[in-house]
Amino acid sequence: MTDWLDTFEVSIAFTTYQAGKLFLVGVNEAGRLAAFERTFERAMGLSVSNDTIWMSSKYQLWRIENALDPGATHQGSDRVYIPRVGYTTGDIDMHDVGVAADGSPVFVSTAFSCLATVSHTRSFKPLWKPSFISKLVPEDRCHLNGLAMRDGKPAFVTAVSTTDVASGWREHRDSGGVVIDVESNDVITTDLSMPHSPRWHNGKLWLLNAGTGEFGFIEPETGAFIAVTFCPGFLRGMAFHANHAIVAMSGPRDERLFAGLALDDRLKAERVSARCGIQVIDLTTGSVVQWMELSGMVSELYDVAVLPGVRRPMLVGFKTPEIEQLLSVEGAI
Repeated sequence: MTDWLDTFEVSIAFTTYQAGKLFLVGVNEAGRLAAFERTFERAMGLSVSNDTIWMSSKYQLWRIENALDPGATHQGSDRVYIPRVGYTTGDIDMHDVGVAADGSPVFVSTAFSCLATVSHTRSFKPLWKPSFISKLVPEDRCHLNGLAMRDGKPAFVTAVSTTDVASGWREHRDSGGVVIDVESNDVITTDLSMPHSPRWHNGKLWLLNAGTGEFGFIEPETGAFIAVTFCPGFLRGMAFHANHAIVAMSGPRDERLFAGLALDDRLKAERVSARCGIQVIDLTTGSVVQWMELSGMVSELYDVAVLPGVRRPMLVGFKTPEIEQLLSVEGAI
């Protein structure tokens, strides 16, 4: 993984809600991986826009900003990210996050089965819901989870089912998954297995069919999912850089997580266990060209993002001296 980060002069961010962490990984002056991690309860969706990182967590949406001027460094880091704004939403089960053309955040509230944005006076402001959802109630009716932005607008979402009853999706994990066109509210792809992380890149809609362990894209004419690469894990979290997809994999939370899914049979057939980590996939060949495996306290990931032009990022925590002492001023008088 170090070679890829160094060659393309990027860093990556990824979240684990299981361990409640946001990780930033780059390369230090010695050419070795340099990682920072900070604690955010149920850290999940990520979106990067210039020097801003948006991240969803258990009951807050965070806006995390770089504090350094261009070309400046601090303790060997070329970016120092600080949590500047936290919007308190309550536990609405935020998943994927995007950034609209005007810079405002758009996120999936899985509990309320809708897309939403922040409100200055309420928990959130709903923007859109699937046509099959009859009302906004915190019942996680279809497990709406993934969001693909295109040209600064929400374009596609993924859901595990089209059910309109509380937790109805749990009976349809194997083949009830769908992709929905936000503008038309039409279901354009069916028969998916726990789809996650739709992303628009180079004129294609890519996604992770987590229940089968497959990375692929949606064929625009037929709406069919075209599998490109099998990855040995439960797939959630995807980003792109140049001609590569960066995909996050998770191991099992418990034995029941993969039960009834094609992924379980595929892993047994390949005689491998589900892995937790990051894989880099060449979009031309479908081959995995770089990877990073995680072990120990982290067994599940949710999202991953690329920080372009960043070599060694640093993340300031709430209980560190830097959050009190690292000061910066916008503009001059």
